[in-house]
Parts: sequence; structure tokens; C-alpha cells
Amino acid sequence: MFSLKGKSAIITGGGSGIGKAISVLFAKQGAKVHIIELNADAAQQTVTEIEAEGGAATAYGCDVSNQEAVVNTFNQIGEIDILVNNAGIAHIGKADTTSEEDFTKVFNVNVKGAYNCLYAAIPALKKSRSGVILNMASIAAVVGITDRFAYSMSKGAIFAMTLSVARDYMADGIRCNSISPARVHTPFVDGFIAKNYAGQEAEVFEKLSKSQPVGRMGKPEEVASLALYLCSEEAGFITGNDYPLDGGFIKLNN
Repeated sequence: MFSLKGKSAIITGGGSGIGKAISVLFAKQGAKVHIIELNADAAQQTVTEIEAEGGAATAYGCDVSNQEAVVNTFNQIGEIDILVNNAGIAHIGKADTTSEEDFTKVFNVNVKGAYNCLYAAIPALKKSRSGVILNMASIAAVVGITDRFAYSMSKGAIFAMTLSVARDYMADGIRCNSISPARVHTPFVDGFIAKNYAGQEAEVFEKLSKSQPVGRMGKPEEVASLALYLCSEEAGFITGNDYPLDGGFIKLNN
């Protein structure tokens, strides 16, 4: 079950965290993985790990907010079966404390970046009349999160785009779903805590962990497992859905 043998999968932001976990698992399940990443060195490190385990992967340095660069990269890759829109950035701030520059940056990477990849991928998927698109949303799309105005905006857009794409390309055999994680323990989280709470790392990590009802953060590998299922043939009857992976945050955090 859950074999991706013979499939070609593009994963954005595959150089670390959730994207890396998805890349490694998809390759393990037989996919040829194409990692699109702003940090080309990080992407290549993931490729090296995959190849060491006998998998197949290629790294591409690319800024997903640049449509021309995205289209050129997709043309270089050629035929694809799976697109995972995972690349994204975070931001701390409320509506009146978020600068226009920061708002635009979050939009360009998280929203426009996903759109650019959809724009480049869908024509190829339509030709083959099959394929899967998986977008990485967030619980911030449907739950109010303190000091996450721009980030929440961007993930709300991902949630809405998922529904639109699922509806528009259903007749072309293309499925589109999204995953909405709560806090997941990634290198980004560790870096964020170290930068903003120097000297309080352990205390803040514990506090953030306990904000999930299950009492811990998620693991990148847990997100990757759900991504594998949604991109596999076993999920062939699933489209137009969002899947919270949140340790009970949305329904049980009261």
C-alpha cells in the first residue's frame, strides 16, 4: 500500500522540516523526488540523504515567488504526477504592527508562491488527465492565532485555493487537498525560540508544546505520513478537503 513507484513528485521547501520529511518518505515509497528550494544547499543535503538510502531525487534552487523562475524549473523537470506546495515563511505581528513590506513578503512566498507552482503544474497534469496536488495550509486558516495576522491571511488563502483547484480540475482527473498542521517541531521552531526568547528556550518550548491538547508538538514525519496517504492511489476518492493535523487543537482546545 501507499506505493509511489513510477511517480514524479515536486516538493517545494524540501530542504528542511516538513518538506524534507515528505521528500524522504516519498522517495522511500518509490517516487522520483524533485525538491524546489530557495536554499539550494539545503535541498542538495536532502537529495544526498535520499540517494544514500537508494532513492532518486534532484535539487533545484528556485524562488517560488518568481513566476518565470518557477515555470522554467517545471519545464526543466518535465512530466509530473504530484505537486506538494509546502514552501512558506512565518511572521509575527498584528494588523497594525505588520509593515507593508512584511505583509507583501509573506504574501509573495506563501500565496503567490503556491499560485506560481499551480500555474506551472496544472497544464502538465491536465495533459496526463491525472495527478495530485497537496497544499500545506495551517490551523491558522480557521482558528484565531495571536500575533499571526499576515501568516493567517496567507494560510487562509491556501485553504480557499485548495477548494477552488479541486473544483475547477475535477473533470481533468486532478485531485487537490490540503493539510493544516498545528505546531510542528522543526528547525524553524528552534530558531524562532532562540531568536526571540534567548535564555528561556526550554521554558518557551514547553509552553508551546503544551498549547496542543495532546501536550506536545507534532513531528515532521507525522505530517509526511498523512501527505503520503493523500498523494497515494489509496486516497483516489478524496479531493477538496482539508485535514487538520493538530493534536486536538481546533476541537479540544478549550
